[in-house]
Amino acid sequence: MDWGMKNRLSRLIKSDGHCMFLPIDHGYFQGPTRKLEKPGETIKPLVSYADGLFVTRGILRACVDPANSPPIILRMSGGTSVVGKDLANEAITTSIEEAIRLNVAAVGMSIFIGSDYEHESLVNLGDLISACEDYGIPVMAVTAVGKELEKRDARYLGLCCRIAAEFGAKVVKTYWCKDFDRVVNGCPVPIVMAGGPKCDTELEVFEFVHDGMQKGAIGLNLGRNVWQHEHPVAMIKALRSIIHENASVKEAQDIFTEEAKKS
Repeated sequence: MDWGMKNRLSRLIKSDGHCMFLPIDHGYFQGPTRKLEKPGETIKPLVSYADGLFVTRGILRACVDPANSPPIILRMSGGTSVVGKDLANEAITTSIEEAIRLNVAAVGMSIFIGSDYEHESLVNLGDLISACEDYGIPVMAVTAVGKELEKRDARYLGLCCRIAAEFGAKVVKTYWCKDFDRVVNGCPVPIVMAGGPKCDTELEVFEFVHDGMQKGAIGLNLGRNVWQHEHPVAMIKALRSIIHENASVKEAQDIFTEEAKKS
């Protein structure tokens, strides 16, 4: 791996081999999602706890302070919306030159295994990786999104993650599931866990995150279960304790309870 690629990955994945990414890219297909109506205000108390920020170029320029920002993972795909016919019909919407101009640490895009647009999304991934390799920019593949989220089991997620790795993704974002170790063991590149729809309780989040870390994930790329929570700072601190301090579920819950009292 080239020095530039290693350097960019080291900005995102800390010396313990773990990472806590905060995605705020939801608006590219959902519009002004609840609690992301004003992204800059939402993330202001959270960015210091994030190892990376997954964001579109528009929100990056409009809402993220360039003097006070964690490393950036730039969302590169899009072209559909929640009111359109099929969320899987995405294309590459941002250039490599733009990623370089914005000094990003990595780029990310979605793939839609099993959808009508599987072929297009995988070819897009291959093209993006080929272009990024020329400049030492790592690519994060995002799996099992849109309607394909309903197929969230180890067999399907393992297929998605392995294909993304085979195409050359340096990191894969996917969902926790039962028998998550099967997914991790079949993927030769690091896996970060997505949060999915907002969970009913913080304990539910801590439990799946802890299990996923024990089974080989290197960290999180989780948004709504943090910034849509009533106590977002308490959530991100508790989750960081699991990711970077190997905290138990109970220890994370205790941290959350103490921090929530302060807010």
